Amino acid sequence: MVVARLIRTVAWIVAAIIVAAILLRLFGANPQNTVVSDIHDAGAWLVTPFKNIFSLSSAKATMALNWGLAAIVYLAVAHILAGLLTRVPGRGYRRVRPVV
Repeated sequence: MVVARLIRTVAWIVAAIIVAAILLRLFGANPQNTVVSDIHDAGAWLVTPFKNIFSLSSAKATMALNWGLAAIVYLAVAHILAGLLTRVPGRGYRRVRPVV
């Protein structure tokens, strides 16, 4: 189904942005760079509901854990929604009555 595929694709794009932001922060990319800043800002906006769920001794580890959790949740929810949508009969579905 097209809608299910679209949901999965959007979830993978969201997860990719979040993971890219995590990697850029972990590897110490220059935050003054426009591309790095934009990716981090997009990731920060996407993980807003998951801020400060866990707190570790390292700020980078805390960010990686919380943001990684957000990426996993986005993918899991999208997978569940797409699975439910593929089980729903479409418009072309027609019940066939048994011949008596």
